[in-house]
Amino acid sequence: MESRVGPGAREAVFAQLADTGRAEQVAQRLTDGIVLGVLGAGERLPSEPELARRFGVALITVREGLGILREAGLVETRRGREGGSFVVADDADHRSLITARLRGLAQVELSDMAVYFGAILAGVAERAAERASAGDAERLAAWLDAADFDTAASARTNQGGFFLEVAVLSQSARLVREQIRLQAEFGPLLLLGLDDDGQRADASAHDRRIVRAVAAHRPVEARESAGDLVRGLSVPLLAAKARIERGGALDEPVSA
Repeated sequence: MESRVGPGAREAVFAQLADTGRAEQVAQRLTDGIVLGVLGAGERLPSEPELARRFGVALITVREGLGILREAGLVETRRGREGGSFVVADDADHRSLITARLRGLAQVELSDMAVYFGAILAGVAERAAERASAGDAERLAAWLDAADFDTAASARTNQGGFFLEVAVLSQSARLVREQIRLQAEFGPLLLLGLDDDGQRADASAHDRRIVRAVAAHRPVEARESAGDLVRGLSVPLLAAKARIERGGALDEPVSA
């Protein structure tokens, strides 16, 4: 089953690698795609020769990278006519993993990560507003119109996808790589607040402000909207951290 994300996000995951000699780079890029929901559970990855072509690496490098993912339990390889490498469904308890991650980070670390994420996204949005064509903006608006924010799971996937779509419109390979890296590292925590109906509505409204700013070529507005979005998402995250520190549960309403 293919993940329902825009083409820009998928292109970002499969873009050529800066360091073309390391299997670990291949494994990390594919891992990022799985963590971000760009590559969905059960999805068949492109063939090994196709991956080598897209990443700009040797075939043996791709095979070694897929071997790393198999050892980590993230993909499985099936032989035969309908074979290939497939993303493995994650059966781990998502809430337990998030709780453990929050316990392992200090409040100041979370705040710092949110500030850095916001700075990168603001730069991405500003650059997109400067560089995106009218057609690019229309496609981004159409993608957002079709995105589902009705449930927590779909909102997390689509919000992450939106971040990557905007990053692609920045036309900066360096910013795209950093956005992918940050989302894989921090995205599951930052998007925790989307469990709340009000937070989902707020995030969607900020997304639309960013789209309008990109379409109108208003970089300052795009930057400010992106910063506001991340600040809004960081509030329930920091509240969840404080609640866990007091012995509470992550499953309590994050907006409380």
